[in-house]
Amino acid sequence: MAGTILVLNGPNLNLLGEREPAIYGTATLADIEARCRAEAAAQGCTLEFRQTNAEHEMVAWIQAARTGHAGIVINPAAFSYAGYPVLDALKLVDCPVIEVHLSNIHRRDEAWRKNSIITQAVTAIVSGLGADGYVLAVRHLASR
Repeated sequence: MAGTILVLNGPNLNLLGEREPAIYGTATLADIEARCRAEAAAQGCTLEFRQTNAEHEMVAWIQAARTGHAGIVINPAAFSYAGYPVLDALKLVDCPVIEVHLSNIHRRDEAWRKNSIITQAVTAIVSGLGADGYVLAVRHLASR
């Protein structure tokens, strides 16, 4: 399916490659973006790739994309646990949404990391596959 896939990244993901590489890996967000763009292009899709530390900006992007997209890939990061405005915005989206986490959130030491509220509004979840999770999500959405 040709179309546009929106990839959204939440707080602190701009520091990938530097931030806790033992947990999140050494790939930077630019590395992940390049891989996602290559996958989308190979599938005949276009890609919009964004990152924000501001919840209101994430909500605005989701609202603007609520119709007419092939799909949304979102790594909500810390919005996963308290981002109710992000959750509410995702509930308005008419395309498939895949939630991606670099680490396996269910194996993390902090109990609060295991409970993503965003999961209530998404089509699927990819957790623990590192940067590959983004590419797989883009591939899946492009093939729909």
